[in-house]
Formats: sequence, C-alpha cells, structure tokens
Amino acid sequence: MPELPQESYDGCLGLFDEKHAPKNGTTTAISANASGSASFVAVEFDTHRDAWDPSSRHIGVDVNNVDSRGNFRILPEGSLVDAGVMSSTVNYDYATARLDVVLRVSGAEYALGATVDLRSLLPEQVALGFSAATGDAFGSYHTLLSWSFHSTLQTRNYTALPSTSSTKKATLPLIAGVAAAAVLVLLLAVTVAALLRRASRRNRQPDDKDMLAGDMTPDSLDADGDEFGSSTGPRPIPYASLAAATRNFAEEGRLGQGGSGSVYRGHMKELGGRDVAVKVFLRGASLEGRKEYRSEVTIISRLRHRNLVQLIGWCHGRRRLLLVYELVHNGSLDGYLYSNTKNDVLTWQVRYQIILGLASAVLYLHQEWDQCVVHGDIKPSNIMPDESFNTKLVDFGLSRLIDHGMSLQTMTAMAGTPGYLDPECVITGKASTESYMYSFGVTLLEIVCGRRPPSAGARDGQVFRLLEWVWDLYGRGAALDAVDERLGGVFDRWEMERVVAVGLWPAHPNPKMRPAMRQAAEALQSKKFRMPVLPPKMPVAVYLQPFGDSAMEYGDSTTTVGSGVTTQQYSSTSCTTATQSSNTSMPAAVSEELI
Repeated sequence: MPELPQESYDGCLGLFDEKHAPKNGTTTAISANASGSASFVAVEFDTHRDAWDPSSRHIGVDVNNVDSRGNFRILPEGSLVDAGVMSSTVNYDYATARLDVVLRVSGAEYALGATVDLRSLLPEQVALGFSAATGDAFGSYHTLLSWSFHSTLQTRNYTALPSTSSTKKATLPLIAGVAAAAVLVLLLAVTVAALLRRASRRNRQPDDKDMLAGDMTPDSLDADGDEFGSSTGPRPIPYASLAAATRNFAEEGRLGQGGSGSVYRGHMKELGGRDVAVKVFLRGASLEGRKEYRSEVTIISRLRHRNLVQLIGWCHGRRRLLLVYELVHNGSLDGYLYSNTKNDVLTWQVRYQIILGLASAVLYLHQEWDQCVVHGDIKPSNIMPDESFNTKLVDFGLSRLIDHGMSLQTMTAMAGTPGYLDPECVITGKASTESYMYSFGVTLLEIVCGRRPPSAGARDGQVFRLLEWVWDLYGRGAALDAVDERLGGVFDRWEMERVVAVGLWPAHPNPKMRPAMRQAAEALQSKKFRMPVLPPKMPVAVYLQPFGDSAMEYGDSTTTVGSGVTTQQYSSTSCTTATQSSNTSMPAAVSEELI
C-alpha cells in the first residue's frame, strides 16, 4: 500500500514530506519529489499562498510535489472563498494520458488540463482519497457533500495465479488492469489546501439576473422550468457571458442560419478559453421555435455518446433563447460533399468512417438509451466531422422521445427536410421508429454518390430523385456506377457495395421491410451478416382517395422520365388513404425476398 509521510502539515497537504518543503518562506525551491510508494498525483484547490504557490487562489495538478510547476490556473478574486456549494469533475483518458479538471462555482466554470502519465508515475498499488490542511493560523471547515466515480475500463475476473516461473508474466495484465482501474479514479487526492485566510464574499454580478431562472416569465415558454433544472451536465449561462463571448453576436462570427435561428462562434474565458457554438433562436421565438428549444435542452442534455455533439449550456435571458454547444471546427459534412475545392474532397476511407460514426450515434439513440430518441432530421448538414473526421450529429430541435416497442404515432405536424422525409409519414401523418430510418438510408446514399436527394434534373426541369436512381442501378447490377466520380475509383469494393445496399434497405418504401438500427449497424461492418435480397425494382406506394380506414400496398410501378429520373404515381395526399397497386401480388413477393 502507499506510504503517507509522517511529517506533513499545512501546505504539504498530508501528502508531501515536510522536510522537502522550504522553511519560513526563504525560498520557493522544493528540494525533491516524492517517489516509490510515496508517489502521488493530486488535484488541489488552493486558497492560501505558500512560498511555492503562484497565487492564493488557484487550481493545480500536483505530481509527486505540492508545487504544481506550471500545471495550474489562477482564479478570479473570491472565487474559492465562501462561495457556497462548488462542484468539480476530473476526467482521465488512459489512451492519451490527459487529465482534465473542471470547477463550477457561482455560475462560472473553470477548466485546467495537463498531460500526466499515471502508468509511469505511480506504483502498482494505489489508494484514492481526499486530503485537506488548514494550518494553525486559520479557522475553516471542509465539507464533502457527495462524490462519485465512473469508469469505462472493462475488468476481468481472475481466480488463481500460477505458481510457476511464469507467474510474473501472467500477473502483468492483472497488475496493469488493477492499477489502471484505481488510477482512473484519478487518485485525485482532491485536495482543499490551506483554506481560508479570511472569509471575503464575492460580490454577485448583476449579469446573473439574465440567467434562465431570473428572466423567465410565464409566457416565455409554454411550460414550467422544471425540465431544464432537472437536466444534469449542461448548466444555465448568463446572457451577458454569451454576448461577450460572441462579441455581441457579431455578423462576422455567424457560422450559419436555419429556420429557427442562427449559430455564432464564441470564445468563453469562463470555460478555460474554450471555443463554442452559440445557437440563437429567433427573437420572440414562435411556438415551434420554443418547442425545438425545449426539445434540444431536455433531450440532448441527458445523452452521452462520442458521436453526438455536446450541449454545454443554455439561456433564455432577455427573452432570447440560446443554446451553447461544443464547437466542431470542420463545419458540416455537406460542405465537403459539395465543395468545388479539390482539397475538400473526402476520401472513401473518411466517408466510411463518418458513416460508421453516424450508425453508432443513431443506434444509441434508437436502441441503447433508456427511451428511443428519434432525431427527426438526419442529413449531411447536421453531421459535423471533428478534427479527426469523427462524426458529430447535431441539431436535436426536431427530436422526440418514443417508448421502446411503441407502434405508429399520429404526428401533429411532420417536420423535417424534403427529400429525407418518409413519404408515407408525409401522407398518412403517422410515424414510427422505422419511419425515421428512411432519412438514415438516404443520407448514406448521399455520402456515397455526392448528390443531393432532390435536385434539379438536366431535362425539362424534372427532379432528380437519388433513391430511385440508385435502386435502378442496383437492380441492374451496376450499383458502383452511382459512386461519386471525384473518388477516382479509389475505394474498398465490399464496403462500397455494402453501404449502397444498407442505404437502400432503410429507405425501402414499405416501413415493414426496413431494418432495425442494430441490424443496419451490424450489416455495415460484418461480412458475416446476411443481407436481405432487395427487389430489383423499387416498390412504389400508390395512394387513392379513400372511403374507410387507411390501408397501404406496394407495387413496382415507376415511370421512367429520363436518365436517372423517375416519378412516383401518387394520386392523393389525403391522410386517410386506400391504395391500389399495379401488381396486387407484389407485397407478398417483396416480403419473401426481404425476410
């Protein structure tokens, strides 16, 4: 077990041997580091300045020494003194040896990061704990209200170790696993150092009145604020902070604009100089805008996945609705797919990586979270590749929650983007999880082909329909002819053919023939997965004016208008529909081929 020093007082925090610390403030040098079984890594929150400290108020990362040696952040005056309840999160990434600290106090957030290789710094056996020291000149109290630990490390059960000469080799994985697990707790020895020379209460900033709770009125949102307060992780941010971060929402910082508002680039000093994207809903937002705002806050704030954009905070101060997200610097995927710059053309390797990331995100939303979350608007402009071209799915304004296993739901309004909407939903006004698979399939085809779903055709103003065009090529055994020419034929043939097939499958006109997201995700990666045989001709739903309950059948009737251009024979857009097919036996035939 680790050995604690017998002589360790005041600024030595109970972790560092007193004999190595400078005396009477005569020098700032510390003669030696802790080593061996006395090694430690700690995160300190310091309110008293010792000889070696940079300030009387700072966060520091201490590695075998109470001198943070450059790994510190000086905080504003009064931020750690009598500031009320404070919270802190410390994360450690085993792969990158990155330790990140975030302190939240009085509505502000302060971050510090450092590279700390715990594997090389600490012994095989470690202990986790908290330590505090006030010295004999200060009166103070330290209260730990709660703490928790979460790890993604997978552990293994070992029953016995061999007693032969190979024992040492056999125990290495066990030792590494145990050490990594304990170290992942960060050994924080989260240290409240030499607290409270004197209580000086920090003056509350008048801008705090602009936060959500302070500026909320009964009619500002069509519901109470409890849903916002119950969210964990993201927090309310003062309007004044967001105005300062975006230079009062300067036009040159505008990243884009949508139907519900604009997105601005911001730089928040309160978050350790972090760049953010601030989504500003229209002033005096409409009912639909307020619904989108509430949906984004209440849904995405509870989601945690590497391929979903992170919501940092929210505000509806001064009657404006604002959301703060992590900034993904690369822009949206459609900017790459349709760029005229040669250097912006994405290779197939990058596109395939983005596709797998999108599949992972949608699988999490549909089947791996507590409830089924349907995004509502999956398309390339809502996919933001990060610096490593990992997928980040954004814009949850049209999302909704569906209980797992729930059947068709009646939609009060079918929102989304034309070309990505399930035609049946548009006409019948009903949707299920399978309905939202349609946009996933269309998006896959768009990434493969580099062509938008609905776009102007070359002949007589006809509309080019991507899905019908690809399905026709697939049926003729020429699916690879649909591949984006800018790839120059450089791609993995199996991956490309599989992505085309998986793209058509979720976009099947009959929702009953579509896969669950888990099937689609597995099919994209596994050569062992048995893909269904899709019909050579795309089945097309035909709608006629009804008399009675709605019913649907699917036929193979398509009318060829020109090269790659087809029209579907829809006769009515009534929500109560009867159907007619040019081939009444087709639905049974399709079912046999797809099962």
